[in-house]
Amino acid sequence: MIPGMNKKQMKQMERQMKKMGMNMEELPGVTEVIIRFEDKELIIDDPSVSLMKVMGQETYQIEGNSREVELEYEIEIPQDDIEMVANQANVSADEAEQALIDCKGDLAEAIMKLNQ
Repeated sequence: MIPGMNKKQMKQMERQMKKMGMNMEELPGVTEVIIRFEDKELIIDDPSVSLMKVMGQETYQIEGNSREVELEYEIEIPQDDIEMVANQANVSADEAEQALIDCKGDLAEAIMKLNQ
């Protein structure tokens, strides 16, 4: 249901949409909607979701309060990278690995950090 519309207005709008080949329906039972970005997720709990079909295309309308969650990925550092950084910066493998983790796997940045 569209906020601010009464039932009569909603029925009139549905009839007009049907004449134009549009179909809109409420999706019952949706408990959560997640929109994923590269570095975060937008989570909408207990949303109101509507599906509109027009000329073979589906459009979803989502209403609700959202919250943002930052994503953290664990980086796998290859042993070759650890050895190269350790040799270039003249440090132990443990120090090289920690520098690579801190620099999210960026070899040049890790070497520069260790040489400071």
